[in-house]
Amino acid sequence: MSILSPRFGRYSLLFHFMIWFLILSQILRFSFFVWQYDEVSWNIFDVLKTLFTGLFFDIGTISFISLSGIIYYTLMPNRWIGSLVDKIFVSFFTALTTFILVFTFFAELTFWDEFKTRFNFIAVDYLIYTHEVVANIEQSYPLPILVGGVLLLTAVFLFIFYKKNAFADTFIYEASVKTRLFILSGFAAIALFFCFFISNYQAEWSSNRYNSEISKSGIYSFFAAFRNNQMKYVDFYTSIDNNKAFGIIKNKLADSNSKFDSKGYSIHRTITDSTTSLENKNVVFILVESLSGSFLKEFGNQENITPFMDSLAQKSVFFNDLYATGTRTVRGMEAVTLCIPPTPGQSIVKRPENQNLYTVCSVFKSRNYDCNFFYGGDGYFDNMNAYFGGNGFTIYDRGRGSVLSDAIKTIRNNINDNEVTFENAWGICDEDIFNKMLKVADAQYKDKKPFFNFVMTTSNHRPYTYPEGKIDIPSGTSRQGAVKYTDFALKQLFKKAGKKPWFKNTIFVIIADHCASSAGKDEIDVANYHIPAFIVNLPQQYNQKISKQCSQIDLWPTLFSIFNWNYESDFFGKNVLDPKFEERALMGTYRKLVLMKKEKVMILSDQKKQAFYTWNKQDNSLKSIPMNQSFLEETISWYQTADYLFTNKLLQ
Repeated sequence: MSILSPRFGRYSLLFHFMIWFLILSQILRFSFFVWQYDEVSWNIFDVLKTLFTGLFFDIGTISFISLSGIIYYTLMPNRWIGSLVDKIFVSFFTALTTFILVFTFFAELTFWDEFKTRFNFIAVDYLIYTHEVVANIEQSYPLPILVGGVLLLTAVFLFIFYKKNAFADTFIYEASVKTRLFILSGFAAIALFFCFFISNYQAEWSSNRYNSEISKSGIYSFFAAFRNNQMKYVDFYTSIDNNKAFGIIKNKLADSNSKFDSKGYSIHRTITDSTTSLENKNVVFILVESLSGSFLKEFGNQENITPFMDSLAQKSVFFNDLYATGTRTVRGMEAVTLCIPPTPGQSIVKRPENQNLYTVCSVFKSRNYDCNFFYGGDGYFDNMNAYFGGNGFTIYDRGRGSVLSDAIKTIRNNINDNEVTFENAWGICDEDIFNKMLKVADAQYKDKKPFFNFVMTTSNHRPYTYPEGKIDIPSGTSRQGAVKYTDFALKQLFKKAGKKPWFKNTIFVIIADHCASSAGKDEIDVANYHIPAFIVNLPQQYNQKISKQCSQIDLWPTLFSIFNWNYESDFFGKNVLDPKFEERALMGTYRKLVLMKKEKVMILSDQKKQAFYTWNKQDNSLKSIPMNQSFLEETISWYQTADYLFTNKLLQ
């Protein structure tokens, strides 16, 4: 039978399946258009380019998906076509693949709901940490209804294939060797073409980020992220001579209190302070999950969901123009432990060979502090235990059977069931993790050990559940409720800690890991990197609101300066209180790298591209301006040197 037959002969089911995939992909794409109707570009040419670019990537995706089936059809002898084995094999894998793809389309909708993007490296990470992800889905969505709906739709689509005689034709018609080889070679050529010549970033044609994201194919984006989650700077980004890059950064880091120890490719220096240092203060550091600056009344929010933190802003060292380095917890952890700009690709927290680095823990250890990391879930998630344990911290987490490598020389303590009052997919509630820290702090005080306790919260995360009756917003109903519960838990922490004998000599540092959302129509949504930070319980004369534009990486150098400490430093952060501090913020995704200085924003992209903008803070928009070479070279230098130091093991 001719390959041009309306029924496609032996390949009828496969071709019906492919056409179904392409149609459903465009329906999903149009759904995203409607979802972001007030953000996307509705210019007719932009809409058409979005749809046709998407169709192009969908063709590549379905070519990969269908290739194994085409190989089967090529190798199956004509005499076995329509046999019981053939019918079972083809029917089963068609049904299974259809089910998986329908489920994937649903997953894309939920992923878009949370991140406003197609599948990316976050989706890749979620595939690894199945316990947290599956539990989160179970607690966030009506899973039986969802799976039932997927099964029902799969049955409907298979029935349509049946009514179109796709199954019957597949099991009746034979295919010549010429036809088989023609189809196999054609699809193999398409797959190879996409594999070697088409990159996912080529879908990012529009200045409107939403149009670019909608242009992508979710499955294609997933595997592109899987392949590129580690990116060597010089291979993907614009670079300059290393001597020049390090010269620029040393000049930016130099001040009257810093003495660089060596020439060449290093930023290692000794920070000295002639003033008498404060006694060794205990430090409780709280990294709060997804705490956007926009949640605080201090920054204009009128929902009254952070009353305690708003009160702290009036009696602390409060940073009101500070920006996160990234959009994920591990990026925030990287920033507040290494004081380093976000390197391209995956966070250092998740990379191999990330032990024995020079971190803030190294500074505390040099002063004989007892350093601990507290996490209410299983610290296997996001490689946290390996990173913190491998860099000097003792671990307290809610172990679920994961085992640390023998190469990680630390002590891991389990948070027991009798210490837990509430737990969801991500871990125990914030009150419980704070109570555990208080218990450990009591023991440290009793043993006369100054302590640095690092606490990572989890409650402000979907499914937004927390103990009932604590606040006036029911558990599991909204992000606002989770934020208000975290604020309540912080208030309870200070209430309990205030009664401790060690409280007077303890500083509390509170900062967000990242904002609750980072999505926007521009390349970088600057406003969605703005986070609050507090240094609480210093002597009253230190309290102030710092209005200088700065970064997460500047927090510890600022506190160490307040302490008047002398210490060794490999940090890129600086003391914000220095009168000569040059305002700037360093931000990024896993592919975009940003330097912002006041309203000027430089963005470096893979493919060795750059873009220069002015940022309008009032409407959070970016406007393209002519390139500034010195600004570009400074931006390159921050990221090129950071990547060089880590990849060449010079941060140890």
